[in-house]
Amino acid sequence: MDNINNYIDRITHLANRNKALNAQLQNLVGRYSQIQQQNEKFNQLLTRFNETGETQSRDMLLQKQGKKVEHLRTVSLLYISIGGFENFPEVQEQSELIDILDEIYIAIDKVAEEFKISKIKSFGDNILFAAGLKNEYRTNPINITLAANKMQASVNHIFTSSNEEPFWKVKMGIHTGPVLALDAQKQHNPSSISGDNINVTCRLGEACPPGKINMSEMTYELVKEFFDISHLGSMPVKYKGALNMFLVNGLNENLHVKGNTFEANDFFYTRYGDIQFMDIQEKILDLLEKNLPNNLFYHNVKHTVDVTTEVELIGWAEGLNEEEILLMKVAALFHDAGHIVDYKHHEHQGTLLAKQILPRYNFSQERINTICRLIMATKLPPNPQDKMEEVMCDSDLDYLGRTDFIPVSNTLYRELRDRQMIGSWQEWNKMQLKFIKNHQYFTKTARDLREVNKQQQIERLIQLLDTKEVDINIDRSLDF
Repeated sequence: MDNINNYIDRITHLANRNKALNAQLQNLVGRYSQIQQQNEKFNQLLTRFNETGETQSRDMLLQKQGKKVEHLRTVSLLYISIGGFENFPEVQEQSELIDILDEIYIAIDKVAEEFKISKIKSFGDNILFAAGLKNEYRTNPINITLAANKMQASVNHIFTSSNEEPFWKVKMGIHTGPVLALDAQKQHNPSSISGDNINVTCRLGEACPPGKINMSEMTYELVKEFFDISHLGSMPVKYKGALNMFLVNGLNENLHVKGNTFEANDFFYTRYGDIQFMDIQEKILDLLEKNLPNNLFYHNVKHTVDVTTEVELIGWAEGLNEEEILLMKVAALFHDAGHIVDYKHHEHQGTLLAKQILPRYNFSQERINTICRLIMATKLPPNPQDKMEEVMCDSDLDYLGRTDFIPVSNTLYRELRDRQMIGSWQEWNKMQLKFIKNHQYFTKTARDLREVNKQQQIERLIQLLDTKEVDINIDRSLDF
């Protein structure tokens, strides 16, 4: 029992950590929103004397016919500046340098495409990218920092291959904050955005030492658990005071491949997945809330949340690792989502939804296959083939050994009766009694937590079946 209590404490700690991260994000966004509102007031005064700036940019966007302007709260921006042309007249092999410059641009665009970050525009030898125009995921700041890391590694490789001192000076700046986006959901390229935070990002890039990545405090707070970051100093920004700057030195020691501080390892992606899970959970629960039939009294959002919580509890207690628990939690979100499409074959429909949605979150095919296997493991009768499937099965039928077994089973009866899949209450109790007598919990944790109470539920069912007026009493208690 001590081990179980330790696992419960660990889960509670993780839940509190997620809650604290969410609160921190909302606090930072709120601070920047307040500053943005103050800045807009200043701009309204300045337009009496100067027709340029933020207000003019916004008006130009709003005047575009048939275009939708969106206010996005947390877009992560990456500014890249390539300098060196001031020394260009002094070199002899100019064509070779231009070839290297072209290689740099190609490498940067390739990484941007890999990480699915949107190219905003190029101006001269400067480029602007954004993450979060189409989806404001919690992982967007991490994604754009990862992309910047890989871009820097690719540029360094190009310089190393040339066997010469780097001629081109590549600087990068990253900032996260609100922007105005023109038709952000459309697939045109480059995208069009506006806002004072673009200027902030550009200044961060220009203040960056060559060959380095500089980021704002806003982005630093959102990615500091993943990257090795050092304080660079501060820079004054009009109407915003001093802006703290931080240099990204690569990934944290335990999160990168040995010998390469720019390449993430498996442990990184597991921790990354914990944050990503919050976005997936928000998406799926919202999908279920809006699309599940109203007469799903048992297989509803509450059941999905219960199973998702239970797989984590039992998974930790059974000694599964973080990656396995993450995959089980995602599978739990989808395991009954198929009820949106089909009641009888909802497990299969759930796998189809997972295959459709999870690639948007860059889940590998291997991960998706495992998740689909875990979803199908919840199909009755349970027949788990490994520890992960055992945890899924025990979590899905956890209510059989809970003190609220009778009221929960009432909701299942009501759901089945609405679909004309069950007869009288007496028949239902007989079916329940047979099922629960034949049922077994597969994991030691579930047996320790639920088996004793499950036997008590069997006794309660036997008593109900022995009661002469059972149908009358139950009908009154259900209050349909």
